[in-house]
Amino acid sequence: MNLSVVIPLLNEAESLKELHDWIAKVMQSNHFLYEILFIDDGSTDDSWDIITKLAHENPSVKGIRFQRNFGKSQALHAGFKAAKGDVVITMDADLQDNPEEIPELYNTIQEGGFDLVSGWKKKRYDSVLFKNMPSKLFNWAARRTSGVRLNDFNCGLKAYRNEVIKTIEVSGEMHRYIPVLAKSAGFTKIGEQIVQHQARKYGKTKFGMERFINGFLDLITIWFVSKFGRQPMHLFGALGVLMFTIGFGFAIYLGIDKLFINKAGRLITDRPQFFISLTAMIIGTQLFLAGFLGELLTRSKKNETRYTVSEEIKSPKQEKQYTE
Repeated sequence: MNLSVVIPLLNEAESLKELHDWIAKVMQSNHFLYEILFIDDGSTDDSWDIITKLAHENPSVKGIRFQRNFGKSQALHAGFKAAKGDVVITMDADLQDNPEEIPELYNTIQEGGFDLVSGWKKKRYDSVLFKNMPSKLFNWAARRTSGVRLNDFNCGLKAYRNEVIKTIEVSGEMHRYIPVLAKSAGFTKIGEQIVQHQARKYGKTKFGMERFINGFLDLITIWFVSKFGRQPMHLFGALGVLMFTIGFGFAIYLGIDKLFINKAGRLITDRPQFFISLTAMIIGTQLFLAGFLGELLTRSKKNETRYTVSEEIKSPKQEKQYTE
């Protein structure tokens, strides 16, 4: 199979039929073998009914329905797990991403040798004050922190080599940083392609200003996990040793001062240096223990499912295999 198009969605009933027809037209005109994976992230409108109808009309359409809203990252995780195409395209369901971009993204991956190509909505039709400017600031911080030279981390239209999405773990709200996760996993051929942005046609955005705050917190988490996630002791252990050494140094100084230099002076416990020393050694010990526990957790980590699937539509061929 050439392509898997993964589309996470929440209450996008109005746009699904139009988006499906558009994608199918592009796929057929380019003679791609494809599948469209709609991941319904707990919609309360008629989205799932429409996906079910589309799957009956087009065997290339598959659907996964979450029991409730678990978030875009979890929806992408489920889509990545089910995707079978050599190249996996992700796009939003609100018609702001243009399916006509898919063939060029596919060719860039296959012929250009890229692991990942991210769309760049260079010209946007969003609010300048509430979306464009915060987005530019957010992207600048992400570039500086991660070292991934992308202009638009948050663009939903991206293309991946299949090995990439089968390797990385997308969780929490980390969908914005899939390129960073890919780089951390060793997929360094990351490119960017200018894509056309279209104004939202139906409904309203599901993301508010809080996404930028959450985005920065996620960015810090990504930085920490990618740098120290596999060896937390390297951070906490080093800080613990430093703090303990400072505290122990103060204790040695107080002991020498009391025993040999200023024997008639104040008791050690009456001096503020004693409490500084004690506090530093306690903090150092705690940091060291935190690093030790982090190492234990890292080694005992198991794959956990972070969502519950209530229904799933498979291709007719797969259903036949299950019944045999």
